[in-house]
Amino acid sequence: MTALDRFAPVRLDELVAEASLLTRVDRKYVVPREDLAAVIAALDPSTRVLEIDGARDFAYESVYFDTPDLLSFRMAAQPRRRRFKLRTRTYLDTGTAYLEIKTRGARGTTVKDRDEYDLRTRDRLTDDARGDVADAFDAIGLAAERAHELDATLVTRYRRATLLAPDGAGRATIDTALEWVEPDAGGFALPETAIVETKSGARPSDVDRALWRAGHRPATVSKYATGLAALHPGLPRNRWARLLRGPFAPSRRAAPHPPPSAVTPTPDPTVPKEDTSCSVAA
Repeated sequence: MTALDRFAPVRLDELVAEASLLTRVDRKYVVPREDLAAVIAALDPSTRVLEIDGARDFAYESVYFDTPDLLSFRMAAQPRRRRFKLRTRTYLDTGTAYLEIKTRGARGTTVKDRDEYDLRTRDRLTDDARGDVADAFDAIGLAAERAHELDATLVTRYRRATLLAPDGAGRATIDTALEWVEPDAGGFALPETAIVETKSGARPSDVDRALWRAGHRPATVSKYATGLAALHPGLPRNRWARLLRGPFAPSRRAAPHPPPSAVTPTPDPTVPKEDTSCSVAA
């Protein structure tokens, strides 16, 4: 039994419909796993948890792509008005993969494109994918030819649970079993740490307030950039210095598990078309 078992389930279509009505304010928290049960116990009993086919526990894998000089990382580490993030995201339980391109232009407008991707090529970019990235680069004023320099840089894996507040007042994701692995190199896991992300309207959500009462405050954390900085102490790290001295410190790390196998891809109507979530228990 987990701390989430006391909540009623919510279907994916309900979650997407209610969440789409929000003007979102996003906050991230890095929380010790041992604190999660008390935070969840403080939530309104009418909170619901995403459940698909009786399961509340789903595995994610993201493969991030960057240039040899780590252009995407450096744009995040030294915030630029123009920036991009490129990854494939795989729902390992259903064998469904997507290519996600997130760009921000000079005027601060963020655009996210998401298309289905061949599971078998999720660790590399096809020619068609590079063409799409080149178009996205051109739209924000980056040299389109740099799309041909991109290669897999970092793999992240985790499990996710998704909560919906009563009356659609906000939602939250809880990511656990966090792992970072470099292709053909080493990596690390943070088994005692969770990343919680809240998405609410103008007012803080019930989850935000429960976290604040427990002494947790929003943190600047990026699975890609913070993880890469943790693996390479020579990279710029000022934005994540507190986390790198604390939850991401070498003394907190463990060895990652062997890579999981994704199931054979099958058509699955439960996989969300938008990045609104597939879940996993704390």
